[in-house]
Amino acid sequence: MGLQIRGGRLIDPANDVDRVADLFIDNDGFVAAVDKAPDGFHADRVIDASGRVVCPGLVDLRARLREPGLEYKATIESETHAAVAAGITTLVCPPDTNPVIDTPAMAQMIQQRAWRFGLSFIHPLGALTRGLEGAQLSDMESLDEAGCVGFTNAHEAIRDTLVLRRAMEYAASFDLTVFLHPEDPWLLGAGCVHEGEIGTRLGLPGIPEAAETVALARDLALIEQTGVRAHFCQLSSARSVAMVAEAKSRGLPVTADVTAHHLHLTEHDIGFFDTMCHVIPPLRSLRDRDALRDGLVQGTIDIVCSDHQPHEPDAKLAPFSESEPGISGLETLLPLTLQLVDEGILDLAGAIAAITSKPADVISVDTGHLGIGANADVCIFDLQQRWILKREEMHSRGHNSPFVGRELNGQVTHTLVGGQVVYERDIS
Repeated sequence: MGLQIRGGRLIDPANDVDRVADLFIDNDGFVAAVDKAPDGFHADRVIDASGRVVCPGLVDLRARLREPGLEYKATIESETHAAVAAGITTLVCPPDTNPVIDTPAMAQMIQQRAWRFGLSFIHPLGALTRGLEGAQLSDMESLDEAGCVGFTNAHEAIRDTLVLRRAMEYAASFDLTVFLHPEDPWLLGAGCVHEGEIGTRLGLPGIPEAAETVALARDLALIEQTGVRAHFCQLSSARSVAMVAEAKSRGLPVTADVTAHHLHLTEHDIGFFDTMCHVIPPLRSLRDRDALRDGLVQGTIDIVCSDHQPHEPDAKLAPFSESEPGISGLETLLPLTLQLVDEGILDLAGAIAAITSKPADVISVDTGHLGIGANADVCIFDLQQRWILKREEMHSRGHNSPFVGRELNGQVTHTLVGGQVVYERDIS
């Protein structure tokens, strides 16, 4: 059926649109027109978006859905329901599942599972090396043909620099994007917090800034050598931001992201061993957090992502160093990004670009915009609606969030995927 979204503030950064306008979606689920209905258009349904923001569906560049292999934590079904409730219509899934996404069959299985539920689209990342073991290269060409939008070894370090160079050369020869987590495994060690005053006071093993910057320096040298297109995941330190800025100034083909929680939390939020704040890379100093924000403003950091990692309750009940790292972040991606607008860090269009068009550009998928003929993946949210994140109301199966109990701003009222309303909330 044809659908009209009427009277909302349409923000489409990819097309430089920010105004009150009607959006018209045709029977096939594509954007038919903006402002004025096309000839012969009939809307079988009208959504009144007056006083609300209408934007492209959000694109989350990193979300672990736990399936296959860890279904006791979450499933594709549960987490895609959580995603659409948060306005997220496209998810990128890392390959560190069980089995690993290192064959075309695994990549296709993940996508087919998502298609079955008809909610958020899932685009897998393929393993850079077979089994993520860092020894033999995966068949990237076949994985690319099977729908993988990039390649990474996730948090499994490739210790042999020659293997990493060969992987980059392979990816560069097919114009594929490599996703890199800059972590030196020896400096990372058994650390669980930032190597600083809080870790020392609590007696917890620390992770120095150099664990990130040493690996980052190696990766940048190989990127310059091979010419591969690379994306850096989860920058966490001021020095890393400066290194990526310098690389961009020299024209290296690199982009970078930061997690939403690293833009708001610091090592001080750990308090007295709050395991909800156990994440890798760790929450760092206030200086680092402010540098990440500045990097986002200056364009050194392109994207904000959730790094969604749902856990069962027991995973966070162990002592801090023995608890499992990660935050359930789908449902806070939009409000935490909007908080940057409230604090005057970003304008609204820039904040929306960081979670829509910019991540879509990195994975080269035609989404994250609402141009004529685009797939009608749409998020509608109330910018003024304040709400409290409550465990019992979270849609994700993982309730492990340090933001539980906090008042957040900006609540999703409708999510459309392919022109179909897949989530609707009445907050009148």
